Amino acid sequence: MLAAVFEAEGQLVLRDCPKPRLERESDVLIKVTGVGICGTDLHILQVPPAHPAKKGAILGHEFAGQVAEVGRQVLDFKPGDTVLVDPHAGCGRCRQCKRGYPDLCEELYILVEGQWHPSTIGIFSDGAMTSYVVVPKQNLYRIDPKVPPHLAALAEPLACVVNATEKVRVQPGETAVVLGAGPIGLLFTSLFKASGAAKIIVSEFSEYRRKAARNCGASLVIDPNSENLEKVVASETNRGADIVVEAVGPMLDQTLSLARSSGKIIHFGHDELARPAIRVGEITRKELTIYGSFIGRFCFERVARIIESGVLPLDVIVSHRLPLSKVHEGLELLRQGNAIKVILHPEE
Repeated sequence: MLAAVFEAEGQLVLRDCPKPRLERESDVLIKVTGVGICGTDLHILQVPPAHPAKKGAILGHEFAGQVAEVGRQVLDFKPGDTVLVDPHAGCGRCRQCKRGYPDLCEELYILVEGQWHPSTIGIFSDGAMTSYVVVPKQNLYRIDPKVPPHLAALAEPLACVVNATEKVRVQPGETAVVLGAGPIGLLFTSLFKASGAAKIIVSEFSEYRRKAARNCGASLVIDPNSENLEKVVASETNRGADIVVEAVGPMLDQTLSLARSSGKIIHFGHDELARPAIRVGEITRKELTIYGSFIGRFCFERVARIIESGVLPLDVIVSHRLPLSKVHEGLELLRQGNAIKVILHPEE
């Protein structure tokens, strides 16, 4: 089967790989129907890399598919079921999982180049940029088979955003600022709109993505190259937003000026190389609360229902659908800013 393999620093290679087999009785073989190219994949392929990954692993952690085969201990799924996959799920048995921290799962950590990492599917173990992938049964969630594969493949980034929004509990009538209108920024915008936010201001350099932000429910979309973001936010929100989302990576310091006194900040943008200077005095003076957010912890069941409902404009976010063999074309579209979310479809 054709697979996109992270071979070396900056190198993603299309290679013919053997179809995986079930190794444990609790495993499930998934036929991939759609897999997204994530910003994390771009970071992995940077030189130097802005996110770690295991060399030799098949990439692809945002995916959906159909159950092809189940192990003997799998009683709640059967071949033909349409499923979402949580690539970060823990074992469910260890001390950390039982405490509610699957990202710290003691059984699924692996040693990569001298550092311990969670064995995230598609980053530190083989993922879904191929035709078939084996996953543990606890990673699976059913979704209505009528949902198109390219929308079901948005489940993982949507779960991450749902987990983040739970931290700030946006209320009807509140105001929000979102820095960045990539897939994550657009998902935040869509969720805030669905939650009743009174005003959502999105800051984005790309006109292409600014248009998408308007279609996802943004009240005001600005180009920070031509407008003073801090002045616009102060004017539009009565001296600062209730919630500010950093969905880019290195812009945490700017969020401090955009949030109101006692405001809430979500830092979601993931860039291992970012080292922004932070005005700690402003955090103290304004009594700001800053939340880091990473994975979609315990959100996939609800995400399946959200996607099925059609309440979010997910078709706006999926800008391109390509066969797996054109993965490099998809990567280049994203690098040039000419795409939002690219979904790949295996060709078998």
